Amino acid sequence: MAGPYASLRQQPPSSAANNNSFITKLLLLLTLIPLSLALFAFFLQWRGGGVNDPISRWSPDESHKFPGMDSSPLATVGHSSSSHSSDCSMLLGHSNTASFPYYRDWKFKFDADLKPKICITTSTSAGLEQILPWMFYHKVIGVSTFFLFVEGKAASPTVSKVLESIPGVKVIYRTRELEEQQARSRIWNETWLSSFFYKPCNYELFVKQSLNMEMAIVMARDAGADWIIHLDTDELLHPAGAREYSLRQLLLEVPGNVDMVIFPNYESSVERDDIKEPFTEVSMFKKNYDHLTKDTYFGMYKESTRGNPNYFLTYGNGKSAARVQDHLRPNGAHRWHNYMKTPNEIKLEEAAVLHFTYSKFSDLTSRRDRCGCKPTKEDVKRCFMLEFDRAAFIIASTATEEEMLNWYREHVVWTDRTLNLKLLRKGILTRIYAPMTIIQGLRESGVFGAVIASAQGSLSKDKFLTFVDSSNSSRTSAAESFSSRKIGRNRESQATARRTLEIIPFPPHEPAVPPLSPPTMDDDLIIEA
Repeated sequence: MAGPYASLRQQPPSSAANNNSFITKLLLLLTLIPLSLALFAFFLQWRGGGVNDPISRWSPDESHKFPGMDSSPLATVGHSSSSHSSDCSMLLGHSNTASFPYYRDWKFKFDADLKPKICITTSTSAGLEQILPWMFYHKVIGVSTFFLFVEGKAASPTVSKVLESIPGVKVIYRTRELEEQQARSRIWNETWLSSFFYKPCNYELFVKQSLNMEMAIVMARDAGADWIIHLDTDELLHPAGAREYSLRQLLLEVPGNVDMVIFPNYESSVERDDIKEPFTEVSMFKKNYDHLTKDTYFGMYKESTRGNPNYFLTYGNGKSAARVQDHLRPNGAHRWHNYMKTPNEIKLEEAAVLHFTYSKFSDLTSRRDRCGCKPTKEDVKRCFMLEFDRAAFIIASTATEEEMLNWYREHVVWTDRTLNLKLLRKGILTRIYAPMTIIQGLRESGVFGAVIASAQGSLSKDKFLTFVDSSNSSRTSAAESFSSRKIGRNRESQATARRTLEIIPFPPHEPAVPPLSPPTMDDDLIIEA
């Protein structure tokens, strides 16, 4: 029966065939497109060009293979270094896992034309387990030159020989000759640093650092460096805000009229009392006042300090990078200055210095063992500049092991997860993973084991014994020299220095910038008034 809907019930044969043909062609097209793209990609790879791997620009070598691959020296050095019984080799363990793709081997060869050229100077007595991760981390982010003023464990033959074998590293020992040279230096005879002279412990270290920084400026200029930074080996630069997590890129973008760049410091906030390797076990940090709003900082001040003397355990005035130029001088361990002008400085809004302070329980006793002051409230004032250092020294000198651990947990370890979460949400605390990831990658790639094995392999028995004898004699002379200067026996050299001061009168300067605590609640009241 024909009706108005008959056309809907039946379709002409030609129309159905056309629909089937269209669907077939569409399916064929959808199949051919991905196959064509795959063949095109294979063709480009087979030609060996056309696509540049972005990782390849991290490697200055012509071969862009990862550590652990067959042509890399790390794949074989790791096995040879395992035979050594050195504690450092165990702590700085290695693996053949190709997990760190930035550089082919531990030598980190930089192109001579890379700009800007950055150098770091430090005064240290640490061992390889701390210095090597610290150094190679900074190599990864763009530092090419290191001036290491060493004493103590860092000056021992087994440690210093490894450090001397690393390209771009200059090791300077505290010898009698160095002491005499620094006694004739300009800043030793100026007034801006004189208030720190002839005092023990932290004051003595502060003077050493300043004198070493003065020498490092000359070395940096001779090495063709563009920027110089003073950093301790428990501090890591965190170039947040820079492309590719690069310190070089960060400083490259600094305007040419800027003389000094301030890195506000963040302080490690450990969550356990059994930390062994802070650089790879600590990810939580307390932000600097400069990177917080005033309302947040003072609003959460009481909860952030947890009964400690200040917001930070130690200093809060950051560290700085200075452009290497004429008339540059140190202004204490935290700042630089210029004899001929007031430096034009900027403070970075995202980048920071990560300070791993008291991150290990053993830091309490190690600081105590380096200082001979009496554990009294009056005597510690002449030894330490900051309140927490004074309290920690007294506890470490008078308490039992159990009492020290309880004090450490109460004042240093962040065990209250509810409080931690609250401060993280408020922005007081923050998580930073980049440094630990880089250092762990270096360790797994065998970088630290490779440099240790390379230095040990190049040191023959006869050379080693000669090196030990010369190092011991120079360190003995240095100890005698510095001891005489501390207690005021070297009157002749001081008199000569003062005569020089009278002949060449230097213009007066503001006192050196010491380690300073962050603002307190009293400071907030002053600001409001």
